[in-house]
Amino acid sequence: MANALDAILEIFSWVGFGAAFAFGIAAVVVWAADGSWLPAEAYLDDDGLTARWIDTDGEVNSAPLTADDVAALAGTDRAQIWYRHGWHDRMRMSPRPPILRLLWGLSLGGFVVGAVAVIGSFVALFARG
Repeated sequence: MANALDAILEIFSWVGFGAAFAFGIAAVVVWAADGSWLPAEAYLDDDGLTARWIDTDGEVNSAPLTADDVAALAGTDRAQIWYRHGWHDRMRMSPRPPILRLLWGLSLGGFVVGAVAVIGSFVALFARG
């Protein structure tokens, strides 16, 4: 029974730390590839389907809003947005892509699984002695 527990904890430690490393690398790649996004205040058209803002170069940009954005901004005439520096007509409602939070969470979860498995291995080792 002790050998089976040791094997299970060993597998969970390798899988947990391996997943933490893999998802961490993926998160860093997504973060680096995302580029620079700057904050701006956008003005919504009367129909609420298009956002317009002025970038740091003084150019006017516009972008259509998604259905989720339209629902979240219902009844307002302005919105805090993030636009892609050096690109025209690219914006989003958050400073980082939503997938990045998921990747960091999966990396942290894998690390926690690995750490709990290692701690469990030490507890099992000293409990036998």
